[in-house]
Order: sequence, then C-alpha cells, then structure tokens
Amino acid sequence: MKRILKKMPVVAVLLVGFVITSCEDEINGRGHGKSFIAGRSVVTVNGVSFGMIKVKGGTFQMGAPDSDTVAYNLEKPQHIVTLGDFYIAETEVTQELWQAVMGSNPSYYNTKGADYPVENVTWYDCDDFINRLNALTGKRFRMPTEAEWEYAARGGRNSRGYRYSGSNCLDDVAWYWKNSGDRYLQGNDSDWKWDTVMNNNCCTHPVRSKASNEIGLYDMNGNVWEWCNDWCSTYTADAEKNPRGADSGSVRVVRGGGWYDFERNSRVSQRGKHNPDYHSNCFGLRIAL
Repeated sequence: MKRILKKMPVVAVLLVGFVITSCEDEINGRGHGKSFIAGRSVVTVNGVSFGMIKVKGGTFQMGAPDSDTVAYNLEKPQHIVTLGDFYIAETEVTQELWQAVMGSNPSYYNTKGADYPVENVTWYDCDDFINRLNALTGKRFRMPTEAEWEYAARGGRNSRGYRYSGSNCLDDVAWYWKNSGDRYLQGNDSDWKWDTVMNNNCCTHPVRSKASNEIGLYDMNGNVWEWCNDWCSTYTADAEKNPRGADSGSVRVVRGGGWYDFERNSRVSQRGKHNPDYHSNCFGLRIAL
C-alpha cells in the first residue's frame, strides 16, 4: 500500500505572496459551510495559493468527559486549556502545494488530482516541507499543537459543541469508510472490515469537497490523519495555557481520522499516535502559524 517517489529538485522559480483579507472575502466556492470568514489570509508559493484562517484564542474543555463511553482512555481526563490567537490552514496540505515546495509528490494517490491531500508522508517529511516553505515565504509556519488542532476543530470561539468538526452528522463534513468509495457502505463501526473498504475503492478525496466547520476549516475529520507537533503523552486534570506537549517521547500525535476510518476515530477529541518515521496513504498534514 505504500509507495515513495524519488524526490526531484525544488522548482527554481520563486513567487511568494502573503495577503491578509477582510470579512468580505469569500472562501466557499463550492457552497459548503460558511460563506464569509473574517481574518483569512492567502499565501502564494510558486504559483500555488492556500488559505490560512485566523483563530481567536479562548478557553475550552480539551478531551472527553468521563461520562463519554465511546471515548478512549487517552482522551481523558477532560481539562481546561487556554490558547492565544493563531492561524491554521483552511485545508490539509494538497499535493499541488507539496509539489510546488518540494519539487516532488510522494502521495500514493498521486494521479487523482492536484487538490487531493498529500499523504504517504512521515512527521519528518512534514517538518522538512515546513522548513522549505518557511525559506520560500520568510514566515514561521509549523505543525499545529494538539491543543490548537482540537480547539480549531471544535470551532474555536464559535463552537456549537458538535461531536465532529462542524456537524453531528459525519457524512456532512468528512470522508471516512462509509462514504469514501464507489458506493455508500451501510452498517456501524462494528461492521468495518478492511477487505470491504478496499474492495469498495475507498480513498482520499479533493479538499474542500465537504462542508466546513464553524470557522471555515475543511476536512478536520476524515480524508487523512494530520500530524501534530506534539510528542504524545497522557493528559492530566490540570488547567493549561498554550500547551506544547511533552518535551520528548517516542510517538507523535496525529488527529482527525482518515478515509478508511470508522466514526469513533473521527471525533474531535479522538487522539491518535504513531512513530514519527511512519508513513501511509492516510497520513498527511495541516499547517499553522
């Protein structure tokens, strides 16, 4: 299932832009989610543009309550987290953007389209991509912290308390095992079978082809798992301010679930973890600033 393509030289032409736009900027060309979002910026690198959404800081309950019987132990205890303002990408990094920055496309699904999310990348690959992006733009892009990711997925200050990012109906906002293939698969998580998923040709889909969440972010659940900056560690009940995760560890955090995943793995509080050198056709990234 895994395929690595040989990296080509980085494109020599340099075209970079960074524009902060107003609340009159329309970000919803496909008619999903919110029509206008304040504080959206547009970045252009070697002819490829992507949107960054400003997330106003605030305080929220991170993780899952003890009463949530669906949640995994790694999501508990729920605790209070306070964050400052930050930017996070409107979509997952696309294959087109990765190609523009790195000069190659490592994705397993590399023939489907430029607006599909890049995948088959390790945490280290993502770190390399961000370093090159920063060299091109003069900015300080990074992977989001796990706390930033969850706060943004929940809708920040505009959160409506949805189970998934932007809805209580996963089909509205995510590509996952039931809807990412040739036909819609019936059943519950207990009916999930790898052979069924693969025989149905389930796979990634273009970014922004589902509804956005409350602040205009797409695919925070489903499509590809998203690497976060943090080393994975267990939660405590202590309140935190701008947490950055553990100082060291052996596995990095991934969030959001992927195209093959079941609903339990697609909730906003769900935490995944993996070795930072792991790659597969369902692991990608979203950047922050």
